[in-house]
Amino acid sequence: MSGFVEKPEAPQVPGLVHLHTGKVRELYRNDAGELVMVATDRVSAYDWVLPTEIPDKGRVLTRLSLWWFDRLADLVPHHVLSTELPPGAPADWEGRTLVCKSLDMIPVEAVARGYLTGSGLAEYEESRTVCGLALPEGLTDGSELPAPIFTPATKAEVGDHDENVSYEEVARRVGAETAALLRQTTLAVYGRARGIALEQGIVLADTKFEFGRAAGETDGALVLADEVLTPDSSRFWPADRWVPGRAQPSFDKQFVRDWLTSPESGWDRKGELPPPPLPERIVEATRAKYVEAYEILTGTTWS
Repeated sequence: MSGFVEKPEAPQVPGLVHLHTGKVRELYRNDAGELVMVATDRVSAYDWVLPTEIPDKGRVLTRLSLWWFDRLADLVPHHVLSTELPPGAPADWEGRTLVCKSLDMIPVEAVARGYLTGSGLAEYEESRTVCGLALPEGLTDGSELPAPIFTPATKAEVGDHDENVSYEEVARRVGAETAALLRQTTLAVYGRARGIALEQGIVLADTKFEFGRAAGETDGALVLADEVLTPDSSRFWPADRWVPGRAQPSFDKQFVRDWLTSPESGWDRKGELPPPPLPERIVEATRAKYVEAYEILTGTTWS
Protein backbone atom coordinates (compact mmCIF):
# COMPACT_ATOMS: atom_id res chain seq x y z
CA MET A 1 0.00 0.00 0.00
CA SER A 2 1.23 3.51 -0.83
CA GLY A 3 0.12 6.83 -2.29
CA PHE A 4 -0.86 10.06 -0.58
CA VAL A 5 -1.00 10.09 3.21
CA GLU A 6 -3.46 12.97 2.83
CA LYS A 7 -4.47 13.69 -0.76
CA PRO A 8 -4.64 17.46 -1.34
CA GLU A 9 -7.43 19.28 -3.10
CA ALA A 10 -6.07 21.21 -6.08
CA PRO A 11 -6.99 24.91 -6.32
CA GLN A 12 -9.59 25.69 -8.98
CA VAL A 13 -8.63 28.64 -11.19
CA PRO A 14 -10.91 30.27 -13.81
CA GLY A 15 -9.69 29.49 -17.33
CA LEU A 16 -7.69 26.46 -16.21
CA VAL A 17 -8.80 22.83 -16.28
CA HIS A 18 -7.19 20.68 -13.62
CA LEU A 19 -5.76 17.54 -15.21
CA HIS A 20 -3.73 15.69 -12.63
CA THR A 21 -2.40 15.70 -9.08
CA GLY A 22 1.10 14.23 -9.09
CA LYS A 23 3.47 13.47 -6.24
CA VAL A 24 4.88 16.98 -6.33
CA ARG A 25 3.06 18.90 -9.10
CA GLU A 26 -0.44 20.00 -9.99
CA LEU A 27 -1.08 19.97 -13.72
CA TYR A 28 -3.62 22.18 -15.55
CA ARG A 29 -4.49 23.07 -19.13
CA ASN A 30 -5.22 26.64 -20.19
CA ASP A 31 -7.57 27.91 -22.91
CA ALA A 32 -4.70 27.90 -25.45
CA GLY A 33 -4.13 24.17 -24.88
CA GLU A 34 -0.86 24.77 -23.04
CA LEU A 35 0.06 22.97 -19.83
CA VAL A 36 0.39 24.86 -16.58
CA MET A 37 2.65 23.06 -14.09
CA VAL A 38 2.66 24.11 -10.44
CA ALA A 39 5.42 22.70 -8.22
CA THR A 40 4.12 22.29 -4.67
CA ASP A 41 6.17 21.89 -1.49
CA ARG A 42 5.15 18.24 -1.16
CA VAL A 43 7.84 15.61 -0.69
CA SER A 44 7.64 11.92 -1.53
CA ALA A 45 9.65 8.93 -0.35
CA TYR A 46 9.25 5.19 -0.74
CA ASP A 47 6.22 5.69 -3.00
CA TRP A 48 4.40 7.74 -0.35
CA VAL A 49 3.62 11.44 -0.56
CA LEU A 50 4.33 12.54 2.98
CA PRO A 51 1.93 14.56 5.15
CA THR A 52 4.60 17.22 5.83
CA GLU A 53 5.68 19.82 3.27
CA ILE A 54 9.14 21.36 2.87
CA PRO A 55 8.89 25.19 2.68
CA ASP A 56 10.22 26.72 -0.57
CA LYS A 57 10.84 23.29 -2.12
CA GLY A 58 8.60 23.92 -5.13
CA ARG A 59 10.28 27.25 -5.87
CA VAL A 60 13.75 25.72 -5.57
CA LEU A 61 12.83 22.96 -8.03
CA THR A 62 11.32 25.44 -10.48
CA ARG A 63 14.16 27.95 -10.39
CA LEU A 64 16.85 25.27 -10.59
CA SER A 65 15.10 23.55 -13.51
CA LEU A 66 14.98 26.85 -15.40
CA TRP A 67 18.70 27.37 -14.71
CA TRP A 68 19.49 23.93 -16.14
CA PHE A 69 17.16 24.28 -19.15
CA ASP A 70 19.16 27.35 -20.20
CA ARG A 71 22.44 25.42 -20.02
CA LEU A 72 21.15 22.44 -21.97
CA ALA A 73 19.19 24.22 -24.70
CA ASP A 74 21.85 23.64 -27.37
CA LEU A 75 21.69 19.87 -26.72
CA VAL A 76 17.94 19.39 -26.49
CA PRO A 77 14.93 21.75 -26.63
CA HIS A 78 12.76 22.09 -23.52
CA HIS A 79 9.05 22.51 -22.95
CA VAL A 80 8.93 25.83 -21.07
CA LEU A 81 7.04 28.68 -22.76
CA SER A 82 6.83 31.21 -19.91
CA THR A 83 6.83 31.71 -16.16
CA GLU A 84 3.92 34.18 -16.14
CA LEU A 85 1.14 33.50 -13.67
CA PRO A 86 -2.24 32.75 -15.26
CA PRO A 87 -4.91 35.38 -14.50
CA GLY A 88 -6.64 34.62 -11.23
CA ALA A 89 -3.97 32.22 -10.01
CA PRO A 90 -3.30 32.08 -6.27
CA ALA A 91 -0.49 34.37 -5.11
CA ASP A 92 1.31 31.32 -3.73
CA TRP A 93 1.88 30.09 -7.30
CA GLU A 94 4.46 32.85 -7.86
CA GLY A 95 7.87 31.34 -8.55
CA ARG A 96 6.60 27.78 -8.79
CA THR A 97 4.58 27.90 -12.03
CA LEU A 98 5.62 27.04 -15.58
CA VAL A 99 3.52 27.38 -18.74
CA CYS A 100 4.67 24.61 -21.05
CA LYS A 101 4.13 23.07 -24.46
CA SER A 102 1.70 20.18 -24.53
CA LEU A 103 3.67 17.07 -25.49
CA ASP A 104 3.06 13.42 -26.18
CA MET A 105 5.23 11.97 -23.43
CA ILE A 106 7.45 8.96 -23.95
CA PRO A 107 6.42 6.42 -21.29
CA VAL A 108 9.94 5.82 -20.00
CA GLU A 109 11.96 7.31 -17.15
CA ALA A 110 15.26 8.09 -18.86
CA VAL A 111 17.82 7.40 -16.13
CA ALA A 112 21.56 8.02 -16.41
CA ARG A 113 24.00 6.70 -13.84
CA GLY A 114 27.64 7.62 -13.46
CA TYR A 115 28.02 6.08 -10.02
CA LEU A 116 26.70 2.94 -8.35
CA THR A 117 24.10 3.38 -5.61
CA GLY A 118 20.40 2.94 -4.87
CA SER A 119 18.44 0.38 -6.89
CA GLY A 120 21.42 0.01 -9.24
CA LEU A 121 23.60 -1.10 -6.35
CA ALA A 122 20.97 -3.57 -5.17
CA GLU A 123 20.80 -5.21 -8.60
CA TYR A 124 24.59 -5.19 -8.96
CA GLU A 125 25.05 -7.00 -5.66
CA GLU A 126 22.74 -9.76 -6.90
CA SER A 127 23.86 -10.19 -10.50
CA ARG A 128 26.77 -7.81 -11.31
CA THR A 129 24.41 -6.06 -13.71
CA VAL A 130 22.26 -2.90 -13.77
CA CYS A 131 19.22 -3.04 -16.06
CA GLY A 132 20.84 -6.04 -17.71
CA LEU A 133 24.14 -4.23 -18.39
CA ALA A 134 27.15 -6.21 -17.15
CA LEU A 135 29.50 -4.30 -14.84
CA PRO A 136 32.98 -5.24 -13.60
CA GLU A 137 33.66 -6.96 -10.30
CA GLY A 138 34.78 -5.03 -7.26
CA LEU A 139 32.36 -2.09 -7.36
CA THR A 140 30.78 -0.88 -4.14
CA ASP A 141 28.35 1.75 -2.87
CA GLY A 142 29.39 5.07 -4.44
CA SER A 143 31.84 3.63 -6.96
CA GLU A 144 32.32 5.61 -10.16
CA LEU A 145 31.32 3.50 -13.15
CA PRO A 146 33.77 2.92 -16.01
CA ALA A 147 31.44 5.05 -18.16
CA PRO A 148 27.95 6.49 -17.61
CA ILE A 149 25.14 4.07 -18.40
CA PHE A 150 21.53 4.42 -19.53
CA THR A 151 19.29 2.51 -17.11
CA PRO A 152 15.66 3.20 -18.01
CA ALA A 153 12.61 2.57 -15.83
CA THR A 154 8.89 2.39 -16.34
CA LYS A 155 6.93 5.48 -15.28
CA ALA A 156 4.65 4.66 -12.36
CA GLU A 157 1.43 6.25 -11.18
CA VAL A 158 1.30 7.86 -7.73
CA GLY A 159 1.61 5.06 -5.19
CA ASP A 160 3.32 2.65 -7.57
CA HIS A 161 7.04 2.02 -7.85
CA ASP A 162 9.11 2.76 -10.95
CA GLU A 163 10.61 -0.49 -12.21
CA ASN A 164 14.02 -0.72 -13.88
CA VAL A 165 13.79 -2.27 -17.34
CA SER A 166 16.30 -3.35 -19.96
CA TYR A 167 17.15 -1.33 -23.04
CA GLU A 168 15.64 -4.11 -25.13
CA GLU A 169 12.33 -3.69 -23.30
CA VAL A 170 12.39 0.05 -24.00
CA ALA A 171 12.98 -0.65 -27.71
CA ARG A 172 10.05 -3.06 -27.70
CA ARG A 173 7.77 -0.45 -26.12
CA VAL A 174 8.72 2.67 -28.05
CA GLY A 175 10.55 1.36 -31.13
CA ALA A 176 14.25 0.86 -31.83
CA GLU A 177 14.82 4.32 -33.32
CA THR A 178 13.21 6.18 -30.41
CA ALA A 179 15.01 3.99 -27.87
CA ALA A 180 18.38 4.75 -29.48
CA LEU A 181 17.65 8.49 -29.55
CA LEU A 182 16.48 8.37 -25.94
CA ARG A 183 19.70 6.70 -24.80
CA GLN A 184 21.92 9.02 -26.85
CA THR A 185 20.17 12.18 -25.63
CA THR A 186 20.03 11.05 -22.00
CA LEU A 187 23.75 10.33 -21.86
CA ALA A 188 24.63 13.56 -23.67
CA VAL A 189 22.59 15.67 -21.26
CA TYR A 190 23.94 13.78 -18.25
CA GLY A 191 27.50 14.25 -19.49
CA ARG A 192 27.04 18.01 -19.89
CA ALA A 193 25.34 18.36 -16.49
CA ARG A 194 27.86 16.16 -14.72
CA GLY A 195 30.71 18.37 -15.91
CA ILE A 196 28.93 21.58 -14.88
CA ALA A 197 28.10 20.17 -11.44
CA LEU A 198 31.63 18.92 -10.83
CA GLU A 199 33.04 22.35 -11.60
CA GLN A 200 30.89 23.60 -8.72
CA GLY A 201 32.05 20.85 -6.36
CA ILE A 202 29.08 18.51 -6.71
CA VAL A 203 29.09 14.91 -7.94
CA LEU A 204 26.00 14.19 -10.06
CA ALA A 205 25.73 10.50 -9.23
CA ASP A 206 22.59 9.78 -11.22
CA THR A 207 19.50 11.52 -12.53
CA LYS A 208 16.29 10.90 -14.42
CA PHE A 209 14.78 12.82 -17.31
CA GLU A 210 11.39 12.83 -19.00
CA PHE A 211 11.08 13.45 -22.71
CA GLY A 212 8.20 14.03 -25.06
CA ARG A 213 7.46 15.02 -28.62
CA ALA A 214 5.22 17.67 -30.10
CA ALA A 215 1.64 16.44 -30.11
CA GLY A 216 0.99 14.08 -33.02
CA GLU A 217 4.66 13.63 -33.97
CA THR A 218 5.92 10.06 -33.76
CA ASP A 219 9.46 10.61 -34.96
CA GLY A 220 10.16 14.28 -34.25
CA ALA A 221 12.84 15.76 -32.01
CA LEU A 222 12.84 14.86 -28.34
CA VAL A 223 11.83 17.68 -25.98
CA LEU A 224 13.05 17.78 -22.37
CA ALA A 225 10.05 18.07 -20.03
CA ASP A 226 8.96 18.10 -16.41
CA GLU A 227 11.73 19.12 -14.00
CA VAL A 228 15.42 18.63 -14.69
CA LEU A 229 18.47 18.02 -12.49
CA THR A 230 16.90 18.93 -9.17
CA PRO A 231 17.38 17.32 -5.74
CA ASP A 232 14.10 15.47 -6.38
CA SER A 233 15.24 13.82 -9.61
CA SER A 234 18.99 13.52 -8.98
CA ARG A 235 21.54 12.40 -6.45
CA PHE A 236 23.93 15.23 -5.62
CA TRP A 237 27.00 14.46 -3.49
CA PRO A 238 29.64 16.91 -2.20
CA ALA A 239 32.72 16.11 -4.29
CA ASP A 240 35.17 16.78 -1.47
CA ARG A 241 33.46 14.15 0.72
CA TRP A 242 32.97 11.43 -1.87
CA VAL A 243 34.42 8.14 -0.61
CA PRO A 244 33.32 4.87 -2.28
CA GLY A 245 32.38 2.04 0.01
CA ARG A 246 29.73 3.81 2.09
CA ALA A 247 26.57 5.81 1.79
CA GLN A 248 27.48 9.31 0.60
CA PRO A 249 26.42 12.59 2.21
CA SER A 250 23.95 14.24 -0.13
CA PHE A 251 22.09 17.41 -1.12
CA ASP A 252 18.82 15.66 -1.85
CA LYS A 253 15.89 13.96 -0.15
CA GLN A 254 17.99 10.98 0.93
CA PHE A 255 18.00 12.81 4.26
CA VAL A 256 14.22 12.29 4.49
CA ARG A 257 14.49 8.64 3.45
CA ASP A 258 17.13 8.02 6.11
CA TRP A 259 14.95 9.48 8.88
CA LEU A 260 11.91 7.48 7.78
CA THR A 261 13.86 4.22 8.02
CA SER A 262 15.51 5.15 11.33
CA PRO A 263 14.31 3.77 14.70
CA GLU A 264 13.32 7.33 15.67
CA SER A 265 10.50 7.46 13.11
CA GLY A 266 9.00 4.19 14.31
CA TRP A 267 7.75 3.49 10.78
CA ASP A 268 7.84 0.08 9.14
CA ARG A 269 8.58 0.64 5.46
CA LYS A 270 7.24 -2.84 4.64
CA GLY A 271 4.08 -2.45 6.70
CA GLU A 272 0.68 -1.11 5.67
CA LEU A 273 0.60 2.05 7.78
CA PRO A 274 1.51 5.37 6.12
CA PRO A 275 4.66 7.23 7.20
CA PRO A 276 4.46 9.71 10.08
CA PRO A 277 4.81 13.50 9.84
CA LEU A 278 8.36 14.81 9.69
CA PRO A 279 9.74 16.55 12.79
CA GLU A 280 10.43 20.26 12.43
CA ARG A 281 14.20 19.76 12.59
CA ILE A 282 14.05 17.30 9.67
CA VAL A 283 11.90 19.76 7.70
CA GLU A 284 14.35 22.59 8.34
CA ALA A 285 17.40 20.48 7.52
CA THR A 286 15.82 19.17 4.31
CA ARG A 287 14.94 22.69 3.17
CA ALA A 288 18.52 23.75 3.92
CA LYS A 289 19.88 20.92 1.76
CA TYR A 290 17.68 21.87 -1.21
CA VAL A 291 18.66 25.52 -0.90
CA GLU A 292 22.34 24.62 -0.51
CA ALA A 293 22.23 22.52 -3.70
CA TYR A 294 20.70 25.46 -5.55
CA GLU A 295 23.26 27.94 -4.25
CA ILE A 296 26.30 25.75 -4.93
CA LEU A 297 25.22 24.81 -8.45
CA THR A 298 24.14 28.27 -9.58
CA GLY A 299 26.65 30.30 -7.61
CA THR A 300 23.86 32.61 -6.43
CA THR A 301 22.21 33.22 -3.08
CA TRP A 302 18.67 31.91 -2.58
CA SER A 303 16.17 34.64 -1.88
